[in-house]
Amino acid sequence: MVLYDDPRILRAIAHPTRNRVLHELSAAGSLRAADIARRIDVPANQASFHLRQLAKYGLVEEDPEAGRDRRDRVWRLVDPDGIRFRTADMLAQPGGRAAYTVFRRNAVEWGQHLVERAFAETEGESERRNISEWSVRLTADEAHQLAREVEEVVERFRDAGRAAPQGEDRDTYSVFLLVQPYPDLPEGD
Repeated sequence: MVLYDDPRILRAIAHPTRNRVLHELSAAGSLRAADIARRIDVPANQASFHLRQLAKYGLVEEDPEAGRDRRDRVWRLVDPDGIRFRTADMLAQPGGRAAYTVFRRNAVEWGQHLVERAFAETEGESERRNISEWSVRLTADEAHQLAREVEEVVERFRDAGRAAPQGEDRDTYSVFLLVQPYPDLPEGD
């Protein structure tokens, strides 16, 4: 697994479209810009632009073995396990705190969007989602173990999705995991 500490990379992935491109590549393994464009409903030239930006920062690369021929540009994550940051090292660099602030703001907005979308009354969507919340008494070590075990299950399903035939009827699902001490109630409640 590659660990990044460059604040410019954090700013690059804070962009919602680039972040979605990364998620699509993570789920599928390798995709063409046109495939990504179709999946996230953007023009193909916009998907290509974002792929080139991500490649500039070393996050994605061409996957020549997946192409039909040498002109067929197929992209993949540089590290199929995803992108991880050495937060303390990044924050210590010039521009690190500002980059983290932008990334954090966008991540919080995205998390809120996911929860709002999950609870939205959308006809025909209820059977395609699962909303669960549990309260569990754990030690800090057990909390890390729980998160690791859930991640292993998700990785198993992700690997199966990557190996599935391209024409198969599959959608990209978001699996949003929070394992944290139970937070205080919001002020005013």
